[in-house]
Amino acid sequence: MKQWIYPILIVIAASSYGILSTIIKLAIQDGFTAAEAVTSQYFVGFFIALLIFIVIKRQIPKFGGGYILILAGLFTATTGTVYGQAVQHMPASLAVVMLFQFTWVGMLFDCVANRRLPKRVEVISLIFLLGGTIFAAGVIDADLSGIPWQGWAWGMASAVSFASFVMINQRQVEGMGTETRLLFTSFFAAIAICFYQNPEIVWNGTLFAEGLWVYGLILGLFGIVVPIYLFSIAVPKVGTATASILSAMELPVAVTASVILLSEKLTILQVIGILIILFGMTLPTLAERKLRRRTS
Repeated sequence: MKQWIYPILIVIAASSYGILSTIIKLAIQDGFTAAEAVTSQYFVGFFIALLIFIVIKRQIPKFGGGYILILAGLFTATTGTVYGQAVQHMPASLAVVMLFQFTWVGMLFDCVANRRLPKRVEVISLIFLLGGTIFAAGVIDADLSGIPWQGWAWGMASAVSFASFVMINQRQVEGMGTETRLLFTSFFAAIAICFYQNPEIVWNGTLFAEGLWVYGLILGLFGIVVPIYLFSIAVPKVGTATASILSAMELPVAVTASVILLSEKLTILQVIGILIILFGMTLPTLAERKLRRRTS
């Protein structure tokens, strides 16, 4: 596979995360709770992963990788849970800004793990990303005085959790295919979500009898299967720092999805913020391509 395809896979994976908040809002409008929608995401996501494994592999899965897959599943479940807690304590737009601190947290993790200083282009890119996020999320005129410390803590925890998820996906499991990794990661995520959310939706009829499975199918596909599958392929190739920067695509997609599906208004400042984010995302890739041309 050509090297240029891996950044594209990261962008697609991050974009799939971007539609989740809108789908959860649609589920709430249909009478379900946010906790029920999130739980359906992990359970249905696991069943989709199981079907993919059965169709492609047609064998009994063999577990390997140990703590890598367990942590990947744990961070997958934890991110959605703590982000939901942040939304309960602060405006959703500000919670998004807090989540997007994963861009510099992921770079920090990468610098510590590889014992290096951040590259100049990475720092410049982060400045654009964080600035663009503030505009795109629409928090310029927000009143921050009444937000409790718990909101800031949960928001920062979501950033650290997501950055940890991206970083753990950099670790490859020797001899394990992507489908098997997806299966076990989604399984451990489904187990973890039982401690955080509402597992009773499976046996009380909410998931199947009341139609929650429709939202679970969309959430499971775009919140579990697509990102885990693509991240496990691409993150080892591009590294945690670059993957964190490219994952900023999640916010422009989230804003666009809310405008299209929820008829929310899009302001000029948000458009400017989205354009700044897109520019900041492309800087490391453009710099790397320029360096290759010089060395070739």
